[in-house]
Parts: sequence; C-alpha cells; structure tokens
Amino acid sequence: MRNIEAVLNREDIKLATTRNRALAFVIDDLIISLFMMAIFWDSIVNASSIEETIMVINQAFFEIMALKVIYHTFFIWKYGQTIGKIVVKIRVIQINTIDNPNLLISINRAIFRVVSEIFFYVGFILAFFDVYKQSLHDKTAKTLVINV
Repeated sequence: MRNIEAVLNREDIKLATTRNRALAFVIDDLIISLFMMAIFWDSIVNASSIEETIMVINQAFFEIMALKVIYHTFFIWKYGQTIGKIVVKIRVIQINTIDNPNLLISINRAIFRVVSEIFFYVGFILAFFDVYKQSLHDKTAKTLVINV
C-alpha cells in the first residue's frame, strides 16, 4: 500500500472519481450494446414476442461476454483507455510501470471485469470501500484508474 501511495505522490497522480468511472462504464456498455444489436439485428427484428427477443439475447450471452473482453483488452492495452474513459478523461495505468497495462495485464483485467459483472457487480462495489478505488479487476491486474 505504501508503494502505491509513494507512486501517486511522486508522480502527482490523481485517482479518477467513482462518478467518472461509472460514467465511462455506462458509455462503454452502451457502445457494446449498440454493436451487439447491429450484429443480431435480424434475429431481434424477426422475433415474434418479447420472450423470443429475450431468448435471442440470452443465446448471445457468450458472444456478448467475449466482445466485452476483446473491447476492454484491446483499448486498455493499446491506449490505456476505452472510448468511455476517453470521453470522461480517465485512464488505466499499471502500478509498477505507471504506463498502459501490457497485453497480459489487460486480458486479466478484462476477464475479471466481466466476472464481476456476471456476479452482480460485486467486484465493482469493492472500489467504493478501497482507499485507491480499486475494483476486483484493478486489484487482480495491479492497475489504477487515474485522471488524464
């Protein structure tokens, strides 16, 4: 813990607010949802009832989760930011390098992010009680979300 505090102070880094992280989350999920709707548009439009529409979406569960992992892995690895994070001016850094997470760290973070979503967002709730605002996926990947 002291190491994190020392890095934040030495580099004059400010942690992103929970509000900005939540807003980035909503923007990213909206983008992924629109993309998935475009992919499955024919099936959704041809559904004859709400139940059938829900069934189409449920059948696409693994594709949706895979898309989320790919989206978050790619953007965090390449830019340190997803589109949502770019909009709200926050980014992810690897604690030990103070730079964009490498590919393996980005994959780890994306997978645990999806796991947190699947299990009632419990992993995200951790950030509300953590001094460094780290959610489960930040803790497993050893990352921080900071202001740009």
